[in-house]
Amino acid sequence: MRYQISGKQIDIGEALQTHVKAELGETVEKYAQRPTEAIVVFSREGHQLICEATIHLSTGLTAQARGHASEIYAAFESCREKMDKQLRRYKRRLRDHHRDRPTPVEFDGGSSYILASSEDHGDNEPESLQPMIIAEMETKVPTVSVGEAVMQLELAGQQMLVFRNSKHGGVNVVYRRDDGNVGWIDPRHIT
Repeated sequence: MRYQISGKQIDIGEALQTHVKAELGETVEKYAQRPTEAIVVFSREGHQLICEATIHLSTGLTAQARGHASEIYAAFESCREKMDKQLRRYKRRLRDHHRDRPTPVEFDGGSSYILASSEDHGDNEPESLQPMIIAEMETKVPTVSVGEAVMQLELAGQQMLVFRNSKHGGVNVVYRRDDGNVGWIDPRHIT
């Protein structure tokens, strides 16, 4: 597994990196046989230290966790415990997902844009009705089933996931609703 351990405006020592590799590797190996990459970022938010971890699994799933504490090792332990809980919760589904899939998850490329907010500036008319693009990035769109997409949404703690439905190849969206449930948009059924 590849590790990318970094700090935002704080120094990450060799001892912490060794500790993170050992502990996180042990946690992930219990639940996922072939993790591919772990990205761990430490940062400071006021007097709290924050640890954010993202694990990419060979099945195409991504698990994310975030922990905070007043000490850096405690922040990592908090994050690791949350990651452990997520992976334990989805252990059976992760293994079933891996067993039932004959080939790895395929990803298509896609463009992702960040648009300027349309704040009301009084009576001024906009020069154009086209929104101003602030940033353009490449993103990955997985080809998975609806169940796998919902699991990815839960594991990554995201609000929304765009995916290609493996059943019919169409682009679908699953999203977290305000009431806590998960919504599913399948445009091919819209008439």
